[in-house]
Amino acid sequence: MHLHCPLQIPFSSPSLTSMDSPLLKNRASMDSVFTFSFFFILSLCFCRSSGYSATAFACDAGRNPAVAGFGFCNASLGFKERVGDLVKRLTLPEKIGFLINDAGNVTRLGIPKYEWWSEALHGVSYVGPGTKYSNVVPSSTSFPQVILTAASFNASLFEAIGKVVSTEARAMYNVGLAGLTYWSPNVNIFRDPRWGRGQETPGEDPLLSSKYAAGYVRGLQQRDDGDPDRLKVAACCKHYTAYDLDNWKGTDRYHFNAVVTPQDLEDTFQPPFKSCVIDGNVASVMCSYNQVNGKPTCADPDLLAGVIRGQWKLNGYIVSDCDSVDVLYNSQHYTKSPEEAAAKTILAGLDLDCGNFLGKHTEAAVKAGLVNEAAIDKAVSNNFQTLMRLGFFDGNPSKQLYGMLGPKDVCTPEHQELAREAARQGIVLLKNTPKSLPLSSSAIKSLAVIGPNANVTKTMIGNYEGIPCKYTTPLQGLSAVVSTTYQPGCINVACSSAQLDEAKKIAASADATVLVVGSDQSIEAESRDRVDLNLPGMQSVLITEVAKASKGPVILIIMTGGGMDITFAKNNDKITSILWVGFPGEAGGAAIADVIFGSFNPCGRLPMTWYPQPYVEKVPMTNMNMRPDPSNGYPGRTYRFYTGETVYSFGDGLSYSDYKHHLVKAPKLVSIPLEEGHICRSSNCQSLDVVQERCQNLGVDVHLRVKNVGQRSGSHTVFLYSSPPSMHNSPQKYLLGFEKVSLGAGGETVVRFKVDVCKDLSVADEVGSRKVLLGLHVLHVGTVKHSLNVRI
Repeated sequence: MHLHCPLQIPFSSPSLTSMDSPLLKNRASMDSVFTFSFFFILSLCFCRSSGYSATAFACDAGRNPAVAGFGFCNASLGFKERVGDLVKRLTLPEKIGFLINDAGNVTRLGIPKYEWWSEALHGVSYVGPGTKYSNVVPSSTSFPQVILTAASFNASLFEAIGKVVSTEARAMYNVGLAGLTYWSPNVNIFRDPRWGRGQETPGEDPLLSSKYAAGYVRGLQQRDDGDPDRLKVAACCKHYTAYDLDNWKGTDRYHFNAVVTPQDLEDTFQPPFKSCVIDGNVASVMCSYNQVNGKPTCADPDLLAGVIRGQWKLNGYIVSDCDSVDVLYNSQHYTKSPEEAAAKTILAGLDLDCGNFLGKHTEAAVKAGLVNEAAIDKAVSNNFQTLMRLGFFDGNPSKQLYGMLGPKDVCTPEHQELAREAARQGIVLLKNTPKSLPLSSSAIKSLAVIGPNANVTKTMIGNYEGIPCKYTTPLQGLSAVVSTTYQPGCINVACSSAQLDEAKKIAASADATVLVVGSDQSIEAESRDRVDLNLPGMQSVLITEVAKASKGPVILIIMTGGGMDITFAKNNDKITSILWVGFPGEAGGAAIADVIFGSFNPCGRLPMTWYPQPYVEKVPMTNMNMRPDPSNGYPGRTYRFYTGETVYSFGDGLSYSDYKHHLVKAPKLVSIPLEEGHICRSSNCQSLDVVQERCQNLGVDVHLRVKNVGQRSGSHTVFLYSSPPSMHNSPQKYLLGFEKVSLGAGGETVVRFKVDVCKDLSVADEVGSRKVLLGLHVLHVGTVKHSLNVRI
């Protein structure tokens, strides 16, 4: 490996360039500074064979002996003491340099520059300046886009992917190509099917999103030595909160005020973030661009200091979405001056600005008396503590856990196989005419592969992507199994004109036809919401005409982030099978072939409702209300509240096997103890406040026997739903729990759910308070139903 030693060191620290610096007011201080700087330069250029010498590390006493005396470099001290020591050594301008993502170096203390902004949505990403690829590490494992991974409903998979991503991130950090702070995952609720970023999320359900959030965060953060105070890498749950509109019919995220009821905030938008912090112990939360009920989220002390840090006890830092502070001043005109914007956000609880707004205006805000230096200390302390937990101030990582990871640990065969497995587990079989799929690789002598997404590469990985280890396109995956002929039919997904003749010709002569259609980032993406739910351009014509001409079975593959109105295909008898494959990642083509030819039994379930086109024609994307309003015909959103027609429903998904459920154990009655003198002892109450004293040990066991009655082994997701009593505008049904089980043909197992009465059987009331509803709760799994009476 060729190692480059820098010849020029940028001295950007204000303390070294300003004669007003207290350090330069006497000659002794000045001498010590220049002595330190000389050794620091030497240390940067002291090339060693360890593989780390191209990068400067803070507190590396081996290369820079002068740092050994600093308390913040003493790893035997507690984090709080170390952080306090560091903050006391910094001037105000230096502190302000640590309020922005492109954090400044402090040469006199041996602290190199640090870039906070790295991304790892579904693999290490090149989005954000903190991560880059080179000939040392040219690529990293690209897992399916999150919406497809969520469709696996496999909590252990969420964590396993996070663990691989953090390993590759650490390996890249060790060779100077990545940071330690990753602004992932995106856990916003996929509220509206038009949202371009729905692909990045775990879907529309708060419980699934919460389980995904906590699982992926644990995978990224938890260390193999089990030390709960230290981090492998630091995750960040975003975008807090009620953010799910980017750019729709003239309304954009920079100017949108999300008007949200306290009820919807509590039971829909907040749960994934709460789970991130409380269950996942996430190191960071990112506030969003939009306003919520008239306040920018990054300047709302109730949402930041009050909820995230106060109620949920965040151990970490709060960061703005990129340029959010600039946006709330320049676009939303929330404050009269930039200094006021800087002060308001810091006082609200913001610790780090992705952008340079705080870097430019915080010092003036302090001088104007709008914010004091103690508030700056608090913010940078949260940032420094996170870096301490990551080992950033522990010197050369080669001497730390994970220090020996390097290029050999990126794109390993095991990591790439997990990417394929994740895609397989997520793929959803939506339609399958009897004896259509799986295809027989021996019986199919020729396969026609058609469609604008049939031979795509980058489309398969969605956004916030990295450079994949390699690609297997659908055409390549299928061609590895049987002989194929290929025609795109459309030159791209926009498909302004379809080349029907060529496509129909190969379909008419093939034993079976696979059509791969859908969208890409030109249709649904960040800053790009859809205006309809139809397949773009002439894709529906291509599908219909090819199906009509086909000699054998027709398998339609939908490669999208969000749902599409494909009613025409669902009702077309010539289309024998339909698969939704999301954006399936680098191994997507191999996973598709595994499912189509039966080497993998499909088990994915839809994590979002697929609505018909008329739904979006009457529902504005700007209406944040989850619950229906009969007075104006508003139909509500998601499976929990929407009562209208669907193309496909949340949880839909077929298998090559059938599974039967049988209730083994569940109580019919649960009694909630009340303290003496409680008003509900003498009044007819419909619900009870959730209070800790009353809720302890109120658990209910629900056991179900699940049997695979099919001829193939497979995996199956058991969904436990509740339909609560109809009060407080409660959901018509909601997901209480899910478990993924694997069963051989004829195999059976017992799935055990522990239902926490106060947590799982409570709903948010109209003012956002949790209430346990008294009366009959109907628990159901598939066709099995059980009534549970909750009373006092």
